[in-house]
Amino acid sequence: MEKGKDKKDRVLIIGATGHIGRRLVKASLGLGHPTFLLFRPANASDFNKCQLFMEFKMQGARLLPGSLDDRESLVAALREADVVVSAVAGEHPLEQLNLVEAIKEVGTIKRFLPSEFGMDVDRMEHAIPPGDAIFAEKRRVRRAVEAAGIPHTYVSANCFAGKFLAGLAQLGTFVPPTDRVDIYGSGDKKNVWVDELDVATCAMLAAADPRALNKVLYVRPPANVLSQMEVVKIWEELIGKELEKAYVEEDDWLASMEGKSLPVQAAIAHFYQIFYRGDLDFEVEGPRGVDSSRLYPDYKCVTAEEYLKRFL
Repeated sequence: MEKGKDKKDRVLIIGATGHIGRRLVKASLGLGHPTFLLFRPANASDFNKCQLFMEFKMQGARLLPGSLDDRESLVAALREADVVVSAVAGEHPLEQLNLVEAIKEVGTIKRFLPSEFGMDVDRMEHAIPPGDAIFAEKRRVRRAVEAAGIPHTYVSANCFAGKFLAGLAQLGTFVPPTDRVDIYGSGDKKNVWVDELDVATCAMLAAADPRALNKVLYVRPPANVLSQMEVVKIWEELIGKELEKAYVEEDDWLASMEGKSLPVQAAIAHFYQIFYRGDLDFEVEGPRGVDSSRLYPDYKCVTAEEYLKRFL
């Protein structure tokens, strides 16, 4: 065997302790990548984050000191990596503009995955406020990546199972209801419900895949392209009981924004895009879009039914 032929790319993960970040660490290590994690000095006073970092270190990850607002430390960390995966908090995507500039300065990064993992922001220019703001900021990061000529892959996984499927899409609920469920409109708009570890694994598979270079990777397991009503029926069959259904009209859903905090208003707006407009019901098209299920047909994602069985 040719020496170094099977050498894995070195991966730097930024935002490793977040909801998707910790899954990215697991996926990267599981695929055999030398995995580095950016450890911000401020994390030293956060007990839970320190515990997670130590767990990652014991599993084989290496911690690199640095932060997005310290150019020198960030560049030093980037020089240890071939691939950079950002999982910075979704509320602060513009922090990645410093990262883009540092990657450009280093000049040796083979692939950059910015922090997205949800809806494809370039398909959401029509989004309503205040949910449109996060999409606009992520588009700004994309355009900066492209202007800098950085090799990239954008990952769109639509809806995390833990935040949507677990509660049958009840806003702010993460355990399936057993008595009553709100149905948005007629509940017939298709959504894509994906387990977070599957999102992370597909992202890491694509990070070194030339077929995903400068493309949007859509994580869309065919068995998980389901309407809300279809998901509810799966749960009803599992528990052997029909839920009481309250059908929420579009105007009533939008009116529920009144008096809510800005983050809740944004979440209501995103639910509107998904469950009333049906913005996730589309076919993956080329030349910029690639479907994970076609690239990795042997990788089996957790189905909606398998995921919901966890709650029995």
